Amino acid sequence: MKLTVTAGLLASVAIWTTAAQAEETVLSALPEQVTAWVENFNPFNQTTAAPSVLDFMYEPLIIFNAMDGGKPIYRLATAYEYSEDLSTITVTLREGVKWSDGEAFDADDVVKSFELALSDPALDSVGMAQTLAGVEKIDAQTVRFTLTTPSSQAMYQIVRVPVVPEHIWSAVADPVTFTNPNPVGSGPLTEIRRFTPQEYVQCRNTNYWDAESLKVDCMRFPQIANNDQALAAAANGELDWMGSFLPDIENTYVAKDPEHHSYWLPGGSMVAFYMNFEAHEAGDKAAFNDVAFRRAVSMAFDREAMVEIAGYGYPTINQYPSGLGRAFHSWNNPEVDDKFGAFTQYDIEGAKALLAEAGYKDIDGDGFVETPAGEPIDLEVIVPNGWTDWVNSCQIAVEGLNAAGIKANVSTPESAVWTEKLINGDYDMAINSVRVGPTPFNQYLDSLHENNQTKSRFAASRYYNAELSGLLDAFTQTSDAEKQMAIMGDVQEIVGAEMPLVTVFNNPNWYQYNTKRFTGFFNADNPVANPVVHKTNPARLIHLLSLRPVQ
Repeated sequence: MKLTVTAGLLASVAIWTTAAQAEETVLSALPEQVTAWVENFNPFNQTTAAPSVLDFMYEPLIIFNAMDGGKPIYRLATAYEYSEDLSTITVTLREGVKWSDGEAFDADDVVKSFELALSDPALDSVGMAQTLAGVEKIDAQTVRFTLTTPSSQAMYQIVRVPVVPEHIWSAVADPVTFTNPNPVGSGPLTEIRRFTPQEYVQCRNTNYWDAESLKVDCMRFPQIANNDQALAAAANGELDWMGSFLPDIENTYVAKDPEHHSYWLPGGSMVAFYMNFEAHEAGDKAAFNDVAFRRAVSMAFDREAMVEIAGYGYPTINQYPSGLGRAFHSWNNPEVDDKFGAFTQYDIEGAKALLAEAGYKDIDGDGFVETPAGEPIDLEVIVPNGWTDWVNSCQIAVEGLNAAGIKANVSTPESAVWTEKLINGDYDMAINSVRVGPTPFNQYLDSLHENNQTKSRFAASRYYNAELSGLLDAFTQTSDAEKQMAIMGDVQEIVGAEMPLVTVFNNPNWYQYNTKRFTGFFNADNPVANPVVHKTNPARLIHLLSLRPVQ
């Protein structure tokens, strides 16, 4: 008998392995880089919760497959239907589902989960308070969501709320601080077999409704702090499924084991520099609230260097003044490019001229400009420690800002601290990413709708524009493709003129895999769904269920 891990991992695995478990298949994955794991299994927590809680421990109602035109893949739900006026959504729940403790899953669990999300802003990361007027149980297998305003897009948000067991969470005194030490979930892997700050192992739910599809018994999550450590572990064959920036990937990873080491980098999230419109320092705040300053910042960014040098050519440059991105070019409003395209071109002298024209000048002779009112500007650009491609992109950005006369430096907090700073508004400028959906709507909604500001790290700029938010709302209130295209053109007009975010490139979906121990990995020849193991990708559940141990 053997355990399906590499010899180099046996020492750590042996601590928790028993003879009875010797035939279990264990998949080693890297969904997130941290300096230490925190024993937190609260699916509502956005900062310290373990990255395997969503999807693997708490299954979603539905997964909308962005790689298949947004087609629904039903999980805890089996159907949904909008009312004719788009004001309510009736969801049918799957029969026969049990929680990992054996209790039956039903509508009470769904209602309780949404009551929690609506009860406290800290639990409402996807804006349910603005989307839902209420949730009601129709019968044991049916719930109805009543929307605050008609919306053809609401279901995409609803499915992002974690569904938790009512019989457990109704007794939780403070669901915000609750760490859920003995998790009861609905997903394929709910048993925490071992947990230390350096490694944890999450194993099979014996009551999983789709157990026939699940061929992986446990997932092992080693603590890895940065891209360099990830590369070393991957090159040594210690990871089966991961998603990290690996420089010169053909030579540093694939060449180490050409038969088994592979990767696929499909187009992914929009990456932008966020400026905090409510920054603590008066000079920084005044500058960020001036569109001329924001445009100068954009012109100081060498996007090509970020892509080619920091990203080794893997990202796709994004010079759309609307931030639209190449993947959505069919939605592009060319008038926005004509009017504002100059502000996304690398032009240090142009940035200097724009600042001077707007009244920014160096008053104290230190080589850096002050605001027109004479207030100092000193920007700290935050980026997660160890995310080397982003760290290098920020270094390039700061070099450009300094060259244009804007004082700035780079700070590298831990990823959880970076997330917390974004949500709490405790930052000046930050590199950040926004997930994309089947249309451009999602990236604008998540990052710029005023109702979502401060709810998550994606909407951290604290930029409020009622006209823009109204257009995004209008997009949801029609299913007519021509009307949606016209609305999206108007959205781009506002974003291009205002430049609330400075978009620089679109990341690929970082995804590497090792076929030595498992098969069934999604790739360009088998593009079933988004294969990324990161916690923001619910389709990773479909990927897990497709994996098979090598016999």
